[in-house]
Amino acid sequence: MADERSSIEFPDAPVLVVQTRERVYRLRAGGAYNVGRDPTADIVVSDPRVSSLHAVLERGSDGWEIEDAGSLNGTFFDGHRVERMVIDHDETFQLGHAKDGEELTCSVEAPPVHEAGGDGGGDTMVVPDPGYRLDDEPTVTKSHQSLHRRVSRATAPPAHPGAVVRITSDTTRIGRAADNDIVVPDLMVSRHHAELHVIGEGRYRIVDLDSHNGTYVNGHRAEITDLTESDLIGLGHTTFRLVGDELRESVDTGDVSVSVQNLIVRIADGKVLLDGVSFPIPHRSLVGVIGPSGAGKSTLLGAVTGLRPATEGTVRYDGRDLYTNYDELRHRIGLVPQEDILHNQLQTRRALLYAAELRFPGDTRKEEREQRVDEVLEELGLAQHAETRIDRLSGGQRKRVNVALELLTKPSLLFLDEPTSGLDPGLDKTVMEMLSELAHDGRTVIVVTHSVANLDACDRLLVLVPGGRLAYYGPPAEGLRHFGQRSWAEVFQAFDREEDRDWAGEFRESPYFQQYVAVGLTDEVGPAQVRPPEPPPAPQSKLSQLSTLCRRYLAVIASDRSYLALLGVMPILLGGLIAAVPPGQGFAGEPGTNIDAPTKLMILAFAACFVGTGNSIREIVKEQTIYRRERAAGLSAGVYLMSKMLVLGVITTIQAAVLVLIGTIGVDMPPKGLFTSVEVELILAMALLGITSLALGLLVSVSVNTSEKTLPLLIVLSMAQLVLTGGLVRLPGTPFLEQLSYISPSRWGFAAGAATLDLDTLSPHDGAADPLWKHTIGTWFVDMGVVAGLGIVFLALAWYRLYQMRPRRRGAPAARL
Repeated sequence: MADERSSIEFPDAPVLVVQTRERVYRLRAGGAYNVGRDPTADIVVSDPRVSSLHAVLERGSDGWEIEDAGSLNGTFFDGHRVERMVIDHDETFQLGHAKDGEELTCSVEAPPVHEAGGDGGGDTMVVPDPGYRLDDEPTVTKSHQSLHRRVSRATAPPAHPGAVVRITSDTTRIGRAADNDIVVPDLMVSRHHAELHVIGEGRYRIVDLDSHNGTYVNGHRAEITDLTESDLIGLGHTTFRLVGDELRESVDTGDVSVSVQNLIVRIADGKVLLDGVSFPIPHRSLVGVIGPSGAGKSTLLGAVTGLRPATEGTVRYDGRDLYTNYDELRHRIGLVPQEDILHNQLQTRRALLYAAELRFPGDTRKEEREQRVDEVLEELGLAQHAETRIDRLSGGQRKRVNVALELLTKPSLLFLDEPTSGLDPGLDKTVMEMLSELAHDGRTVIVVTHSVANLDACDRLLVLVPGGRLAYYGPPAEGLRHFGQRSWAEVFQAFDREEDRDWAGEFRESPYFQQYVAVGLTDEVGPAQVRPPEPPPAPQSKLSQLSTLCRRYLAVIASDRSYLALLGVMPILLGGLIAAVPPGQGFAGEPGTNIDAPTKLMILAFAACFVGTGNSIREIVKEQTIYRRERAAGLSAGVYLMSKMLVLGVITTIQAAVLVLIGTIGVDMPPKGLFTSVEVELILAMALLGITSLALGLLVSVSVNTSEKTLPLLIVLSMAQLVLTGGLVRLPGTPFLEQLSYISPSRWGFAAGAATLDLDTLSPHDGAADPLWKHTIGTWFVDMGVVAGLGIVFLALAWYRLYQMRPRRRGAPAARL
């Protein structure tokens, strides 16, 4: 066998002595020995900057050699990155960083020995060649099968190996479609995503082909970038590393570890919300985060996801700094907040299909999206509920649907905030078991919870105390022993009783800290060099996003029959009330004799304002959780706002027309308006007034944080618009009200109607004529133009507020959570 031939080939080869910070290894020739962070590696190095499989040590024809195994952060010697090197003398290599990487000291010793720890050196391990028989010696052996498996991994990139592609042409195209030179079967990758160009001897350039989710070089989005040796090129879940004339592919399928190091969060007034929190998370693990109210659990969640980065400290995603590489890595992080992030009025499968349209590139075929949705439904046991409305599911099933949304893009990290809140004990246990299964299937899951009933489902438990300090991190079963209590309720009581006790200091001095925290962290990590991030890339073109959002919004409205009925009945009732006002001599009465025209027009304008504002004032605040999550995933704030305007604008226009048509029943209209019929001009004026009021309602909706605040504001705004129409109070010459009315849409909308009717002539009044009511086409267009201008201003302010609801970056003041 190959390994036996290798051992015969070097029968007198010297032993290689390898020393890490934690132990000493003695390696015999005849096998390939893996170095990495993976616990199953032959030489385990716990530094988080070290890849799961980082390097390989092997006896070659020229002597012992070290070869980098496609690690992300590299193997260095004397400050220079090396791919393969012969070990001639005593050599020290740095793993993961050129200056302060984990040291791997190698020395050649001759001749070979056969004793296990022959010098009694306790922490020394003899690893014999696999073909050598040790009948009587207590040494650690490596099975032939195990060796074959690890050698096959040794030449591949870390985590989940893909291909090693030699660059043989001037242009290499990469994408999801089968006609690419390098095919990446990932729905987060566009069909034709990027091209690699040869621009000279050993010189290369990456060009993004207008991909929807972007091409990233060393974590930052790039359009056209010249590459240097060992640059990382990210497309979706796939990373390519340029080595010589080769592209080495690594596919992130979830087996990643997370290292949280010295996170500190300060707010503007200097208060510390999170105080020096550090912990490592192994891959495929479920971590529970508990603590009293105000301990900083939500703050920690924001810092570890990168949505609200810590003021100081780092989060390392499989050795890569999350804050520095956030533009690229954000696609690999899923977040399920406590509130639902799907429209509950929709059927489960339909809601997920709309979400898939928003998250996947626009060139993704309908069949591909449907297949992915069906896969997720099957994985979470929701296939039998695919056609059930979400609001008719149980609490546990609804939580599964929200998790399903995040699993669409196959995130490697999944964060959940209070997923069992409000669930009964049985559902609590079911959800925690589901999360444990998701973690062990190939992803890292972190769950913030107040429930302590089913913490045994977690692989690690993190306990925070008020002040944002780490009081414990380790297996749940050992947590109570550390605190010396019988239940977690008693632990929390102890936190309240002994507020001045240094719980964090006691944990740092405990063996649990050394075993579960210190071993997985570096001694010192400097501050990350963070540059402002690129805006979240839109998974679709803006036009495609707009189409998806409008269709989804219409589906949500259509699914709520009571709301749909209210939209239809409201203008009919309001129009009927206007029609009930005694018509007098009508709008066409003799000049100076019609006292009812101003009243009818005033009520008409008030109804248009009320309808427009009422349609929109709750539409954003009730969806703010959904919007924030979709915004973080790449949704355009402008497109989201425009979808509301388009759908509600059409509804409001129809309602305004109904108001005018019903409200003027039985009224004698003038035969002709300024440029067309009076009815048409009134409908145009009231429709535009309603749409501007709609924009005002959206501004209010995005400015408040709860739906309960919208009803009082609707009443105040409606009454203000009524007073400022100019029909109730003569505004010209009235201090304060006249000036205030200029920013009221009702003032200008009413004036446009008054200009159409020549209201100054039609209805007697005291005082000078209102200049905004002149019966001229120029005045009418000015009135209408100001109404439209106010609507644009309201929309711009609403857009700015929506834009502010984006993930902030380091350097911005931390919000109070």
